[in-house]
Amino acid sequence: MTTIIAFANQKGGVGKTTTAINIGASLAAIKRRVLLVDLDPQGNAGTGLGFIRAAHKQSVYPVIMGLGDAADNILSTAIQGMHIMPSSPQLSGAEVELLDMENREYRLRDALAPVLDHYDYILLDCPPALGFLTLNALTTANKLVVPLQCEFFALEGVQHLMSNVAEVQKKYNPGLEMMGVLLTMYDRRNKLSKAVEDDVRTTFGDKVFKTVVPRNVRISEAPSHGQPALFYDMTSPGAQAYLRLATEIVDAAGDNQKEEK
Repeated sequence: MTTIIAFANQKGGVGKTTTAINIGASLAAIKRRVLLVDLDPQGNAGTGLGFIRAAHKQSVYPVIMGLGDAADNILSTAIQGMHIMPSSPQLSGAEVELLDMENREYRLRDALAPVLDHYDYILLDCPPALGFLTLNALTTANKLVVPLQCEFFALEGVQHLMSNVAEVQKKYNPGLEMMGVLLTMYDRRNKLSKAVEDDVRTTFGDKVFKTVVPRNVRISEAPSHGQPALFYDMTSPGAQAYLRLATEIVDAAGDNQKEEK
C-alpha cells in the first residue's frame, strides 16, 4: 500500500516545503519510489529541486481540475527514484474554481489513483492555508505530518489545525492518521526552543517525532542551489536530521522493505 503523507500547517514559514523536499530525497536515497506533489501556488518545492517553472508545462493544476492525467504531469528529478508533480501559478485561482465543482473535496485523490502503484510514498506539500487545496491533500493522504517551528505561538496554531483535521477525519477521510508533529528550526542555544519542545511533547506525547530539525544554514542555502540538503551537504546537521527523520517515517509507515545493497 502506498503511504501518502500530507505536510500541513496553516502557518507559513514553518518548514513544510523544506521538509517535504528533504524527506523525499532521504526516502529516495534508501531506494524508495517517491512522488512529491506541490500544492502550493508559490511553487517552492519545484524551485528547491532545481526546476524553473516557465521551462515546463506539467503541473498539478490540470490534474486537480480534471483537464489532464496525473501520469502526464509528472517530471523526473535529478534524484534517482524521486519524481515531482510541480505547482503552477494557476493554482492561485483554484480555491475559487473548486467552489462549484462536483466532488471538489476528492479531486486530487481520484486523479492520483491511477499512479499510486508506481510509488512507495507520495508526499503532498500543502499551502499555508486551510482551503480546498489543503482539504484535497487531507482527503487524499493516509498520514499527516505537521511541521512546527519552535516559536511562542506555535502550539496554539497546531491545536487549531488539529481541530480542523478532526473534522476532516469525521466528514471526509476516516483513514487519515496523525503520523507526527515535527519540531523545526530548533535552536539549542535558545531557551524558547526547549520550552516549546516540552509543551509540544506534553500535549502530543509519542506523536512528536524524536528527531528535531535544527536551525541550520545549509538547509537554508540548499534550495538556492536547487538541491535538497542531503545532496548539497550530506554532513550538515540539517541533512543528518532529515535522514534520521526518514527512518522514523519508514518505521511509522510499517515499511518493511529491504534496502538494496
